[in-house]
Amino acid sequence: MINFRIIARVFSLLLIIEGLFMLVSAGISFLYHEHAATSFCYSAFITIVTGVLVYTPFRNEERIFGNKEGYIIVTGIWLIFSIFGTLPFLISGSISSFGDAFFESMSGFTTTGATILTNVESMPHGILFWRSLTQWIGGIGIIFISLSVIPVFKSFNLQIAAIEFSGQQTDKIHPKFKAAAKRLIGIYLLLTLIEVILLSLGGMSYFDAICHSFSTLSTGGFSTRNNGIASFSTPYIMIVVTAFMFIAGTNMTLIYFGLKGNFKKITGNNEFVFYSLISFIFVVLVSLILYFKMGFTFGKAILDGSFHVISIITTTGFYTQDHNLWGSIILIIFFVLMFTGGTTGSTSGGIKIVRLLLITKNSRQELKRQIHPNAVIPVRLDNRPVPQSTIYNLLVFMILYVFIMCIGTFVISFMGYDMITSFSTSASMLGNIGPALGTFGPFTNYSALPMAGKWFLSLLMLLGRLELLTVMILFSRNFYRN
Repeated sequence: MINFRIIARVFSLLLIIEGLFMLVSAGISFLYHEHAATSFCYSAFITIVTGVLVYTPFRNEERIFGNKEGYIIVTGIWLIFSIFGTLPFLISGSISSFGDAFFESMSGFTTTGATILTNVESMPHGILFWRSLTQWIGGIGIIFISLSVIPVFKSFNLQIAAIEFSGQQTDKIHPKFKAAAKRLIGIYLLLTLIEVILLSLGGMSYFDAICHSFSTLSTGGFSTRNNGIASFSTPYIMIVVTAFMFIAGTNMTLIYFGLKGNFKKITGNNEFVFYSLISFIFVVLVSLILYFKMGFTFGKAILDGSFHVISIITTTGFYTQDHNLWGSIILIIFFVLMFTGGTTGSTSGGIKIVRLLLITKNSRQELKRQIHPNAVIPVRLDNRPVPQSTIYNLLVFMILYVFIMCIGTFVISFMGYDMITSFSTSASMLGNIGPALGTFGPFTNYSALPMAGKWFLSLLMLLGRLELLTVMILFSRNFYRN
C-alpha cells in the first residue's frame, strides 16, 4: 500500500521551490531588460499555484508502509521538475515544441548537458541563466533539498530510496542527515562562489562566470556560447575549469574533510585514490598521443589532454577542441572513459569509480578463491569488508547498464546513425555526459534527432541520473503488491 498523500506533500513543496528559482531567473531578465522576464513570472505563477493546489496536509494517524514512497518521490522529482522546467522555454518562445523543451529541461536537471539549441547565443540572458541553474539544482540533488531544506517529515520516518547502488560507505560529517546535508549544500555554494570569482579574474563577464560555474560544479556542461568553453579557452580559464571539474567529481564529504584539514580521510579513501590514479594515467596517455602523433606543443598537449580527459571522466562534457579529429586511438580512449564517472557522493553521473574499483577487487579475489576454494577471502574497501550481496548488486547493475546501453545503441542506429555515433550517444546519455562521438560530437547539437529519438534519449538521461534500478523498480509487478 502506497501513501500518496505524503508523495503529494513532497511534490507540492518542491514545485513551490522550483517556482522561486524561476523568479530568480526572472530577476536576471529584468536586469537585462528582456521580455523573457514576463515569461518567467508566468512560469513561476503556474508552478507555485500548482504546488499550492496539490499541497496535502497530514492527518494525525498518517502512516507509511515501507520505502515505496521513496522510490516514487525520487523518480517523480526529476520528472516533475523537468516538466515544469519547460515552461520558461515554451512561454518565452525560445523553444517552440514541448518535446524539444522537455529534452532541454531533462538534460539540465539530469546534468547531461545535451542541447537541441542551434544558436545558444541568440537566447535571452534569463533563459541561459535558467538552463545553467537547472543543472546546478540537479547537481546538488533535489533530494537534498527535499530532505534538508523543507521540513516535510517532522513526525515521519520515511525511508527514501537509495539512488546509488554503489556499495560505498561514506563517512558521516554529522550524525543527523539534515545537518550534514546543509553542510554539503554550504560547500556546494562556497565552491560555486570561488569558481565565479576565479573565472571573473580570468576575463569572463560575471554572467558567463556564474553560468559556467553552475555547469562546472554540477558536471553539467551547458554553456552560454555556441562554442562552449572554446570561446574562452585561455590557459588560465582551462586550468580553473579543469580543477573544478575534478573537484566536482570528488565525493562532497571528502571535500568537507579536506576543508577541515582532515587529509587522512582523503588519502585513506580507496575510491578517491583510484579516481586520482585513473585521471592521472589517462591525462598522461592522451597528452603523449597529442604531443607525438598530433604535433601539439608540450604545454598545449598537457592542457588540452587534461581538460578533455577530466571533462569526460567527471561526465561534465565541456570541450575546447573537436576530439573527433584527434585520431582513432584517442576516440577509443574517450569511449572507454565514458564508462567511468566520478566518485560516489559527487555531482557526476556515469557508472562511478567505486563500482569499477569493487569489480576489479572482486575479480582479483575470485582468482584467489579458485586457487583456495575453502578460504574466506572478502573484498575490502577502505579496510572494511564489503558484503557479498553488495558485490552481487553491483554485478546486476553492470549487466543492466550494458544491456540498456545496447538497447539504446540499437534504437539510435535504427534511426539511421552509424555505429560509433549510436554506441557513444547511448553511453553518453546513460552516463549524463552530453557530447558523444561521431555525428553528435563537440560543436554539434541534438536538434536533428527525430522527436521520438529525443524522447528516448530523455529516458536514457533519467535512467542514468537515477542509477537505473530506482526507475526500473517502478516497472516491477511486485512493487505494486501489498
